[in-house]
Amino acid sequence: MLLPASAPASSSGFILGLEIFFLSLLALASIAIAWIAGVVVFKLYKGQR
Repeated sequence: MLLPASAPASSSGFILGLEIFFLSLLALASIAIAWIAGVVVFKLYKGQR
């Protein structure tokens, strides 16, 4: 992390919480994108028959 040495511990915990929050948002977005891509591919193959 790019925190100065004099940063209080609560600031470090806050940044860790923020990092976990945004990583979970990134994971949810990735899962949603993969799900939508799977549905689109499934419907494309289904539409060919």
